[in-house]
Amino acid sequence: LLLALSTSSPFWQGRDTRLACHRLTVMDALPRTGLPDPMASYAEYRAMVGRLVGAGCIEDATKIWWDIRLSDRFPTLEQRVTDVCPRLDDVAAIAAFYQSLLAFLYRRGHEGQPWPVLPRTLILENRWRAQRHGHAARLFDLDRRDPPEMAVLVSEWIDLLAPDAELLGCGHALESLRRVAESGTSATRQRAVYRDALARGADEDAALRAVVDHLIDGFSGA
Repeated sequence: LLLALSTSSPFWQGRDTRLACHRLTVMDALPRTGLPDPMASYAEYRAMVGRLVGAGCIEDATKIWWDIRLSDRFPTLEQRVTDVCPRLDDVAAIAAFYQSLLAFLYRRGHEGQPWPVLPRTLILENRWRAQRHGHAARLFDLDRRDPPEMAVLVSEWIDLLAPDAELLGCGHALESLRRVAESGTSATRQRAVYRDALARGADEDAALRAVVDHLIDGFSGA
């Protein structure tokens, strides 16, 4: 969900990659990326980092670039799977979802109700679907035969996370995820700008410049 609702890199070297997020294609070519290894404790994680450092593979844990990782400098859990959202309200929505999700999972664990974990193959399938289709992806779990539409899935998660979001003071930002799920991400808008420019008679270079201008406007808040 974090990836699907943040996709914003459909173009690469002037071409539409047919992916909503091409960034992961680049990142996945590097070592120590993708899904983290399952680990039962912090001590197990530090032992693995120690072996990598001792072997001269990395200087420290900041050179591990998993989709989600422990920060080596701050007491926090970083997620790195998301794309770069140009609009601040989209950034706030993604941050609210992640923050509320961690609070929800932490609370469930302390209540003796840990959230079930999908098999790695299914997680990777959902990751690919999110990378390929963005907000139009159909993501599945172990409970349903047919993956729901994104708007339905997001609505379910917002309702589930609402108590934690309220305690964290980010309920309003979390609610705006409904808009992203229904209307699309930056990748959706970039392609729309590109198609519109071509329809108005622009050549491919001019259409790509229109996409860049659109992104600049988004980052600047215009």
